[in-house]
Amino acid sequence: NILEPLRRTIEATPTRRFVIAVGDCAITGGVAAAGYGVVGPVSSIVNVDLEVPGSPPEPAQIVEALRRMTGR
Repeated sequence: NILEPLRRTIEATPTRRFVIAVGDCAITGGVAAAGYGVVGPVSSIVNVDLEVPGSPPEPAQIVEALRRMTGR
């Protein structure tokens, strides 16, 4: 389960951070959503700034999302 490591990472990261949920599993829980070790989508734990759908998303989609977030 990634719940506690994710919370610790967010707490340890300086503010003015971006959280990007990459892939259907991060966005909705994907095919494992009903699994015993799955808490839910990342957005149920932390605020998500941007979602990149796909299973897995194409690398170009991830790069585009990063460019949108950084304005580059």
